[in-house]
Amino acid sequence: MRRRGGRQRHAADVALLLVAGAFLLPLAWLVSASVDARADLRASPPREPTLENYRAVLTEEITFTPMANSLLLCGGATLVTVCCAALAAYPLSRYRSRLTRPYLLTILFATSLPITAIMVPVYGLFVRVELVDTLWGTALFLATAQLPIAVWLMKSFMDGVPRSLEEAAWTDGASPAQSLVRVVLPLMAPGVLVVTVFSFVAMWGNFFVPFMLLLTPENMPASVSVFTFFGNTGSVLYGQLAAFSMLYSTPAVLLYVLVSRRIGTGFTLGGAVKG
Repeated sequence: MRRRGGRQRHAADVALLLVAGAFLLPLAWLVSASVDARADLRASPPREPTLENYRAVLTEEITFTPMANSLLLCGGATLVTVCCAALAAYPLSRYRSRLTRPYLLTILFATSLPITAIMVPVYGLFVRVELVDTLWGTALFLATAQLPIAVWLMKSFMDGVPRSLEEAAWTDGASPAQSLVRVVLPLMAPGVLVVTVFSFVAMWGNFFVPFMLLLTPENMPASVSVFTFFGNTGSVLYGQLAAFSMLYSTPAVLLYVLVSRRIGTGFTLGGAVKG
């Protein structure tokens, strides 16, 4: 039995190593190609190490303006998503109703709709209300598309905060809005950070929505400007593409690194209830 259990553990370890290798190999190619003057699709050490790829993409048209547009677009949409998700999750978590479950199932169904299936009517609506080629209009649509899953996540985290803490705040004269802002949200801060990171990363990598709703190059985010490295004849500047991809992934990685320690602490409710 011990030998059999040992073989199973070794088989599991090998399987996990293979999965890890499948994820690490593209990342290794990305790092290597970004500093390779003769980069191609092969994952190999740089034959001619150079920083020329980074110098070529660090321009206002290729990187700086699209990155600024992406930060404005995704940052604003994430802020709207988190605020609306908190306001929607609070009554769903705290008040019992026969409509709660049907409502949750409805918004869960909304998350299964492919974005490509609704872009034609959305584009027609944006043309009618003159929101095409506006960053704030595109940000509102991104927030709307991300809101259903954000509400589900926020409600799950909010259910873990004891209701007795809010009742104590109400006894002291706090309103429901004050108890939400001053009691519930601070105690579920890790959950709010999870929703923030999840929403930001999902929007940061979204290509199709800004590609359809933004028209002028001055408004294009970095997720769309990546097309500049693909030529009309099928040629690809692999070195510059890898260098741009490294820069493009930096904000999402930094956001995760900054909040990962806070997320790992979990919900700290110690001392919240007086004995």
